[in-house]
Amino acid sequence: MRRLSLVLFLLIIASVQGQEDFLAKQYFNDGEYEKAVVYFEKLVKKNPRRSDYAEGLVACYQQLERYSDAENFLLKKIEESYAFPTFFIELGYNYTRQNQSDKATEYYEKALQKIDENPNYGYSVGYRFQKYALLDEAIKAYTKAMALKPDLNYDFQLARIYGEQGDIEKMYQAYLNLIVEGRTSRSNILRNIDDFISEDATQPNNILLRKVLLKNAQKNPDLLWNELLSWLFIQQKQYNNALGQERAIYKRSEFASMDRLESLGHIALEDKDNATAFKVFEFITENSADPITTLNAHLELINLGLLETSSKTLASAEKEYQELLETYGNQAQTQQLQIAYANFLTFKKNTPQPAISMLKESLELPLGRMSKAYLKMALGDILVFDRKFNQALIYFTQVQKSLKNDVLGQDARYKVAQTSFYKGDFDWALTQLKVLRGSTSQLIANDAMQLSLLISDNSLEDSTQTALKKYARADLLAYQNKTEASIQLLEDILQNHKGEKIEDEALLKQGELLESKKRFKDAEFNYKKIVEFYADGILADDAHYALGQLYENFLDEPENAKFHYEKIIYNYQDSYYFPKARKLFRKLRGDIIN
Repeated sequence: MRRLSLVLFLLIIASVQGQEDFLAKQYFNDGEYEKAVVYFEKLVKKNPRRSDYAEGLVACYQQLERYSDAENFLLKKIEESYAFPTFFIELGYNYTRQNQSDKATEYYEKALQKIDENPNYGYSVGYRFQKYALLDEAIKAYTKAMALKPDLNYDFQLARIYGEQGDIEKMYQAYLNLIVEGRTSRSNILRNIDDFISEDATQPNNILLRKVLLKNAQKNPDLLWNELLSWLFIQQKQYNNALGQERAIYKRSEFASMDRLESLGHIALEDKDNATAFKVFEFITENSADPITTLNAHLELINLGLLETSSKTLASAEKEYQELLETYGNQAQTQQLQIAYANFLTFKKNTPQPAISMLKESLELPLGRMSKAYLKMALGDILVFDRKFNQALIYFTQVQKSLKNDVLGQDARYKVAQTSFYKGDFDWALTQLKVLRGSTSQLIANDAMQLSLLISDNSLEDSTQTALKKYARADLLAYQNKTEASIQLLEDILQNHKGEKIEDEALLKQGELLESKKRFKDAEFNYKKIVEFYADGILADDAHYALGQLYENFLDEPENAKFHYEKIIYNYQDSYYFPKARKLFRKLRGDIIN
């Protein structure tokens, strides 16, 4: 019975204390310091060793400008044998608030001296100095602790402080120390450094980082510094400079891999630095010991050679493909070669039959599920080009069913819808598109929504679907690279179906085709008609973005480009183009873009 009574008594005490703890913190957070101080005084009396209650009480006194009460309390506190060194900082800060800087400095120094007794105090002392923006003192605390006990590392905290102080060189070095010592992941550190640099290599922070990296490389010729210099050059879009570093890394690496070079080549390609991309893939073909890596690089070089299509480049590409086929043959491991060659025969030479035969032959090989799916997708695309829609639908449907939860499966479903659209089976296309509007791929979902609205809007308005059928034929002609024929058919729609819902679709599609033929002023006319007459339509944001790109990249009118990006930012915030438009607008405005 006594034990039960004791337990009940302790529970009551704990409940009362818990309530006092809650009220003290709630009143403090609400700014009701007069009420909070009452509860903190009770809590400190009952729990003299709880530093959080002591600090809460001191904070209340200071908010109420009861500095003498805070001083008296802290003077007693620092005399206790178990007093934590942060109480010296609290006392010093109490004097700082009263403009007594000499006394404040005295107690700050005493807090730093405590680190001599126990270097493990370095973090708590440094952190408390940071809390009160006493950054020089925080640096002293962290560096002293690290000097006394080398196992400790506060470079991350020091880097943050140097950044706040604007001492960027020291900040960089502190972050780099963390990478050298393997204290944290490289990607985490580079994300922090990335906040201080931009794409502009002439910015002071960029120049400073390069200087720090080169200085470290001179002291210690480790591959790490080449890798970080390459990373910096890539951020600055200086891909040729990055290539120089990557070559050095490859030649000096014990276990040489082409992964980094392949990645650089694809980044350069994506950013349209084709000259550097060519050098990268050429280096890979000359140095790689892996046949598959070499093959992939050769295929990239052929694609780069075909950017300017002429009888000469087509003949050269044909010869290179034939040589690769002689070298690699038709194997399960080299299906990328068969797919690339089939696409070349179809879309560049307009000879789909040999391409179809070759891919069907490849499907007879013992292939994995994904390899077979990629082959079927490529074969389906070529069958669509050859207007063999039903056969194409069979292959796309097979991929869709075998990879239901994969993005490739969703892409196959979209191709089923698109092929049905070309075929004129608009109802079945709509059925597929409704599912895809919830796709995990934003690009597929966006394309599905636009095609779905195109079909549904124009089916309601015209029961005969005359204009929609013409548009589907024009779209197929564009897919078959019969650009001029597609432009003419779209012009027929614009002349004979004026005022119908399909007009903005025809204007946009024709504008894109005109742009591909470098008829930029004609394309501009189309896009401007959309933003003028269809500002509330679903293609207005597409037209604004297209105009922005046109003015920025081809017509050299940056102010007009800014205008159209800004339109997207303010009027089309749900647009797929919103993030891109915002970044491009800021870049044109002269902001530093990380």
